[in-house]
Amino acid sequence: MPLLSIITPSYLPVREQILEAYDSVRAQELPPGWELEWVVQEDGETGVVGEILPADPRVKIGTGRRSGVAPTRNLALARSKGTLIKNLDQDDILTPGALARDLEVLTSDPTVQWTTSRVLDLMPDGTTVGFDGDPPAGRLEPGFVLDYWRGHDYRLPVHPTTICIRRESALALGGWMAVPASEDTGLLIAASVVGVGYFRREVGLLYRKWPGQATARAGHHAAEERRLRMRLIDQRAEAIKALPAFRGERSATLCNIEGA
Repeated sequence: MPLLSIITPSYLPVREQILEAYDSVRAQELPPGWELEWVVQEDGETGVVGEILPADPRVKIGTGRRSGVAPTRNLALARSKGTLIKNLDQDDILTPGALARDLEVLTSDPTVQWTTSRVLDLMPDGTTVGFDGDPPAGRLEPGFVLDYWRGHDYRLPVHPTTICIRRESALALGGWMAVPASEDTGLLIAASVVGVGYFRREVGLLYRKWPGQATARAGHHAAEERRLRMRLIDQRAEAIKALPAFRGERSATLCNIEGA
């Protein structure tokens, strides 16, 4: 039976927040014949996630040595079994129907490799705030996201935390990029270079804004580190574009092997 894997890294979770994330996963209704698993990987070995989340056969909890968010996401990817991979952070909330809408796109058009959706910021007082720069709904051709990102001071036109991506694409790109932050941007940029994406204007995620989130910490906005992160993500995109396979060419090495 086809399976969708939701990937969530967890570190020092706030009980109420991760339980809200769980409730949003549990409330998802999938098309007939589809199942989901929620692969939650603790960045550490405290076991706290297992103490908080209810027993549910769809929830697969793992632990590992402290290594940061990108390796933790990738350990969850390694443990997952789904043909489609959906990102969800431990403090965010999926909206009703979010997964069904991802599946609708990815099962109806094999040329689409990844999807994203509209996001509302969930403020501490419970209000929500939208983003007025969303692109039109529909296909995002290779190059669009990268060009926009470069032209808007490394600000993306779509939110990387909403990505749902085909497993083969995620694996081929190395999963989430091994940088101290912006690892989801690294994956989205790489995916947007090599494959067609799709944007849904329906709100797919409530992105929690609160003082304890990683992107609110001062280190996340340190100018030199941000410059290096963006530079590496940009250079990776250019390196991918330069690959013979990307250009529709075949390397001499591959030809030699096949001709041997």
